[in-house]
Amino acid sequence: MRKRLATTLLAAVGAMALSAQITIPDEYLPEVHGTIRSKYELQTTNGMQRFQVRNARVSLDGKVLPVIAYKAEIDLSDEGSIKMLDAYARFVPNNRWDITLGQMRVPFTIDAHRSPHQQYFANRSFIAKQVGNVRDVGATGSFSLKEGLPLKLEGGLFNGSGLTNQKEWHNTLNYSVKLQMMPCKSYNLTLSTQKIHPDDVSIYMYDIGTYYEANNWHIEFEYLYKTYARNAFKDVHAIDAFINYDLPLKKGLFRKISFLGRYDSMGDHSDGTSNEEGKLYTTDYSRQRITGGMTLSFGKAFRADLRLNYEKYFYDQLSLAKESEQDKVVVELMVRF
Repeated sequence: MRKRLATTLLAAVGAMALSAQITIPDEYLPEVHGTIRSKYELQTTNGMQRFQVRNARVSLDGKVLPVIAYKAEIDLSDEGSIKMLDAYARFVPNNRWDITLGQMRVPFTIDAHRSPHQQYFANRSFIAKQVGNVRDVGATGSFSLKEGLPLKLEGGLFNGSGLTNQKEWHNTLNYSVKLQMMPCKSYNLTLSTQKIHPDDVSIYMYDIGTYYEANNWHIEFEYLYKTYARNAFKDVHAIDAFINYDLPLKKGLFRKISFLGRYDSMGDHSDGTSNEEGKLYTTDYSRQRITGGMTLSFGKAFRADLRLNYEKYFYDQLSLAKESEQDKVVVELMVRF
């Protein structure tokens, strides 16, 4: 027994010594990134409060060859649950084309495609959270053009059964197409469309979004239209509009203060899941929201931010409001590494 253990240890030491002699080029060393978002919320309508770790994401990305890249990302605390998010390999033959195969965020909308550390507000818009939030398994292709009229065109095919039902077979696949145009450095226009089939009914979504950045201002507007096949559920309209102004600071603990205001709304919405009678039902009731607040940045934007928000909700009937979708104060500390 001791001899076998000694042999195993010697083999392990030998393998470590051999690996230490292998020099890995810097361009192939993996990069580790992470995002921690911790928050405190107080509902002003009923006095209820809570602490929450909204995200604890860790990702590993890099290249194994000049034309082959990869990424793997996991969230260790998505509201307390562990979720595998990204897991894909990417073929990048040049700086214009790439092909991605695996699990990823579906190319659709502006706000839903932002990572948690890139968000302007502590809580996502209705478009990003309820109406247009899709992550799936499939393949995408991307074409980028930097000369003339800069643009990026992305399109892909996906299973449509989410991240956990990858063994299922499908007669048809979902699709998504997204076009971003940047006629000038400070302006972006994004058009996208997507078809999903979460249960028995196909759902079609169309989105137009635009933003303008100049003189420390960021102004953004996005509209999403969602329609259900065979009139299985009434059409959904969703809007997200916000404005952000950055005030640089030369002294003190913070590098800048950002002042923000947002209006977003959505109609009665179904996520496409059928009830026991085989019919779609309302999973999110119609609502409007006004959000105001500020972000205190310790360093470079989206690296270490303290977000202070107040959200005011408007329902046709307050009784329809979900427990977490009511007037509240939000204090969030976001750290990106």
